[in-house]
Amino acid sequence: MKALLALVRTDLRLYFSNRRAIVISLVAPILIAGFFGATLGGNPGKRPARIPIAVVDLDKSEVTKAIVASMRKDDNFDLRDFELAPAVEQVRAGKIRAAVVLPKGFGEEAPRALFRPDAAKPEIEIHVDPSQAVTMALVRGLLAQHVMEEVARPAFGGGAGFSLKMPFETKEREVTSGDRKYNPYAHSFAGMGVQFILFSGIDLGVAVLLMRRMGLWKRLRAAPVSRRLLLGSRVLSGMIVATVMMLGIYAAGIAIFGVRVDGSWPGLLLVIAAFGFLTSSFGLLIASIGRTPEATRGIAILATLLLVMLGGAWVPTFIFPEWLQSATLFVPTRWAVDGLEAMTWRGQGLETALPAVAAMLTFSVAFTGIAVACFRWEE
Repeated sequence: MKALLALVRTDLRLYFSNRRAIVISLVAPILIAGFFGATLGGNPGKRPARIPIAVVDLDKSEVTKAIVASMRKDDNFDLRDFELAPAVEQVRAGKIRAAVVLPKGFGEEAPRALFRPDAAKPEIEIHVDPSQAVTMALVRGLLAQHVMEEVARPAFGGGAGFSLKMPFETKEREVTSGDRKYNPYAHSFAGMGVQFILFSGIDLGVAVLLMRRMGLWKRLRAAPVSRRLLLGSRVLSGMIVATVMMLGIYAAGIAIFGVRVDGSWPGLLLVIAAFGFLTSSFGLLIASIGRTPEATRGIAILATLLLVMLGGAWVPTFIFPEWLQSATLFVPTRWAVDGLEAMTWRGQGLETALPAVAAMLTFSVAFTGIAVACFRWEE
């Protein structure tokens, strides 16, 4: 036991003596998590940005003029005035999200088609930016609302006070802890924390291989120290480093970006510690597979990116296809991200953290066992 503690203490002293590396390791995930949180709507009370679109009115009828005027008043749209060709070019250049073209004869044909199913329906062309699929769904829905209201106005003899709207209102209630608003930074700090701490596991694996290359393992093995003890000390020291770094990342998220632990603090600490063990064992596993520092870096980057992507660190897993959502239950990082979110904005109790902790510990023990069995002591 004394030998294990001595080895761990030496590893920790060496790691934390490099203050510049520690600062960089903390600042990078904090900045990127802040960026992702802001991109996903970091200020819950702030209105979303208005959607820049163009409406090209080729009909110039009273109906189409009323549609354009109604859309111009809509706070969701930033309406731009262009002719057809320049509007399409603006979409192609990414300056606006869509160009809506109201065709000639629309003002006459649309009211007729409203009541006569056999009548020809006018066709509204929407030139879209294909990279904005989510935004396009909103544009189509709002366009349908404005068109229906203005087309129905003359058909029903409606005057200035006429309104054709849904006969109900909707009220959204965010299902979080209590009545608190959802904070997107809670997800971004979970995701980016998992990603960057997992990358630190690469450093652990590479360091082990470099120590072997420099002959340090031979010297240590000359002492009455077993192979398992040597690798075990690296796993334990790596776990402590990963846990401390993740706590530092979350401390910044809480202090600067308003991330809250609405669930169980003990549960959060258990999830972070289990993920620290996972990170350390992952680094050792990659080292045993890569066998050389150069090969290990290449394998580790690919493996880490796959784990981060499939674990929901970049985007929530609910947007994955159903089959992939089920498959990611066999990805250890999925349990880490879900566990961290459960203890923060979801406000879940300690019992919710235990399955995530158990899953990560299972993966960690398996990774460590494989690594010890496969590790080559001579390069």
